[in-house]
Amino acid sequence: MSGIKPEWIEGLASRDADERAKAAAEIYRAGSQRAGSAVKTWWQNEELARLCGTNPAATVGLAVQPLTFAKIREANDFPRLAQVPPEQDASEFELHFPGGVALDMLTTRDLGGTGAIARFLAKQGEGVQQVEFICEDVDRAAAILQSDFGVEPVYSSKRPGADGTRVNFFLVSPPDGQKVLIELYEAPRNTQGDVPTHQTGDN
Repeated sequence: MSGIKPEWIEGLASRDADERAKAAAEIYRAGSQRAGSAVKTWWQNEELARLCGTNPAATVGLAVQPLTFAKIREANDFPRLAQVPPEQDASEFELHFPGGVALDMLTTRDLGGTGAIARFLAKQGEGVQQVEFICEDVDRAAAILQSDFGVEPVYSSKRPGADGTRVNFFLVSPPDGQKVLIELYEAPRNTQGDVPTHQTGDN
């Protein structure tokens, strides 16, 4: 995704907490604003607004190289790694900062592999790979997006994500025409009050 400066990604690994927060805020602003312009009409649908919330808060999924991933994790006191389904080539953890800034840090386990994150990094380099929104019923939301907005899901039905989530993905175009990958995810049934980490998607 355009608009993400390398120094912002580097800033996430700073030893200075204020510098990390500033960098995260810039990445979050760029990612969430661009995704917001692509999906803003979705929340005008009453049922989608009920399932996801009107103008729901986003989590911005940032794909980085494994070494960058390790440096950022160390600088942020080693956040817990998500439990990613073994068939998915990804490692991830979440970062949270003041002002509702939420980042999902993503990397590949195999840079030479064919997983979604490996392919994204090979094609586009480090940057925002997806933007994520919580949803009460992903399959119902997918049906609405197909019938009312002509947006096709990546998968025919929701599938397992990290930490027990259930997810699907939607490739949508903001006004500038460059597509954005949107993830809708259901929280695990036994932790509906939590904000979990998420599965990575194809792009």
